[in-house]
Amino acid sequence: MVHTAYNPALVALSIAIAIFASYTALDLGSRVNGASGGRRFAWIGGAALAMGGGIWSMHFVGMLAFEMGIPAAYDAGLTLISLLIAIGATGAAFAWVGRTGAGTRDVLVSGPLMGIGIAGMHYTGMAALHVPGSLAYSLSIAALSVLIAVTAATVGLWLTFRHHGVWQKIVAAFVMGFAVAGMHYTGMAAATFTAGEAGAHAGHVSALAPNQQNLALLVGGATFLILFLAMLASSIDQQRVQRELSASEARFRAAVQAVRGVLWTNDAKGRMVGEQPGWSAITGQSREEYQGFGWADAVHPDDSGPTIEAWNATVRDKRTFVHEHRVRASDGTWRHYAIRAVPVLTPDGAIREWVGVHTDITEQRQAEAELRESNEEIQRYAYIVSHDLRAPLVNVMGFTSELDATRDEIRSALKGHVDAARIDADFGEALGFISAAVTRMESLIAAILKLSREGRRSFRPESLDLNALFQRLADAHRHQTDAASAEVIVASDLPKITADRLAMEQIFGNLLDNAVKYLDPARTGRIAITATAVGARIRIDISDNGRGIAERDHARVFELFRRSGTQDRPGEGIGLAHVKALVRSLGGRIDVTSKLGDGTTFSVTLPRGSATALNEGARATSLAAE
Repeated sequence: MVHTAYNPALVALSIAIAIFASYTALDLGSRVNGASGGRRFAWIGGAALAMGGGIWSMHFVGMLAFEMGIPAAYDAGLTLISLLIAIGATGAAFAWVGRTGAGTRDVLVSGPLMGIGIAGMHYTGMAALHVPGSLAYSLSIAALSVLIAVTAATVGLWLTFRHHGVWQKIVAAFVMGFAVAGMHYTGMAAATFTAGEAGAHAGHVSALAPNQQNLALLVGGATFLILFLAMLASSIDQQRVQRELSASEARFRAAVQAVRGVLWTNDAKGRMVGEQPGWSAITGQSREEYQGFGWADAVHPDDSGPTIEAWNATVRDKRTFVHEHRVRASDGTWRHYAIRAVPVLTPDGAIREWVGVHTDITEQRQAEAELRESNEEIQRYAYIVSHDLRAPLVNVMGFTSELDATRDEIRSALKGHVDAARIDADFGEALGFISAAVTRMESLIAAILKLSREGRRSFRPESLDLNALFQRLADAHRHQTDAASAEVIVASDLPKITADRLAMEQIFGNLLDNAVKYLDPARTGRIAITATAVGARIRIDISDNGRGIAERDHARVFELFRRSGTQDRPGEGIGLAHVKALVRSLGGRIDVTSKLGDGTTFSVTLPRGSATALNEGARATSLAAE
């Protein structure tokens, strides 16, 4: 048997090469996930060359550190194959674990693949070693060396691709580096060399020859140079990523400023940590004041409780936080802010932090309040004017009735007068004009009063089955449709909606009545009622094949007392104005598409879940998290 020993300096060099190569390879490999196309294959190739070449270099230096006291040589072909095995196995492992959507299970494939590649490189390199004598292995120790390589490679890849921090990669590099070295020296411990008679030495050579030392240093230096260049490429790429990140942050901050927003960040529980210059600017709070949950002290007392409650519910569900509350400004005034915060999740789905924006909507809320007050004032004026107009109108109607009652007396008084017949005819005509004008004015005043009352009307939302609602309306109009030889087709898949029943019946009853009223007698009438989902809203279409409306009249049909087309049907021009007011009160909109002679479609778009009027005089309320 040959007595063996190791050169401590070269052993240390081999371990350093293994650790440095592992860190370089893991750093390059961790960039595979964020790359695409040619860049992805470049990082895989770089990681494979760094890891495979580094492991091979470590093996070569480790073999040079092995002192047997007998001459040794290497087969060039097998030595090259061992290098290719190391590069190929590590490249395949990085390619597999770096796939899009790869998870923890994929590490259980790539780790053993890399470990077996490391062991394959080692034992192929050992097979390339030619010594005068024989070489035998202990199978149990050799198996242990393979197990060390597989376990270490799996742990190292798991640490690297689970986290991307520098310290995690350093730990992974030390684990893998020591494991690669441990595998090598365990594999060497499994080998037993027996020298042939011609190759036996009388004494053990205790030091390497100068040319072997120089060769080890040359291999180590070349390896470190290659790994240094790989790290330099990684550093340049990191600078590129940092520039892109800085540019992205600058664009994001500019976008936030463009919408008058203030950016802030919270930890997973909602505590403010670190510098928050935006929050400090709008509240005047110092860092010590807003740290932790101190930010809540700047929220209006009436809004603080609902804000915290909504926040806790959002954190539990890991949703986007959408809310609204008032915040005390640095000058002591209260301003309205709309809030939107998005959770930043870790790879395992846990919340790491929150990034949010406070957008000042004070002027918007004030404008809405002023508009609401203005609308209420207009409604009051309309009611007062309409009410006051009725008083003199009642007098006119009363005196007109009295004049009509005295007509016989006037006719008797003028009996025998040459112009008696003419005067009586003129008198009757005048009374007819007055009565018609009074009747029309009465209807107009009633229409104004009706619209003004709608603005103060209380709505009672309830769940409505649109199929049942439209079927009732169709049945109520059956007499008119039968008289016009028309049919009403109600789609069978109409959804449910939450809205005020009476308002819905008034809206669609009016639209259905108009559709029947203005059918074209030249063709069989057809009215279709359908519904389509539009995001969180429902669009209900009532289409007919009637006369149609000229394009110039599309907007004016919704104006009060305005009508379009041939006026051969009774009406005052208030129906569609009333419909539009009701639809608007329910938070929706109404549109018309029509072509003269082809028919008309009225489209009413309403919220699916809450088609109810806004509370009169209510201040801005918090929005639910979505």
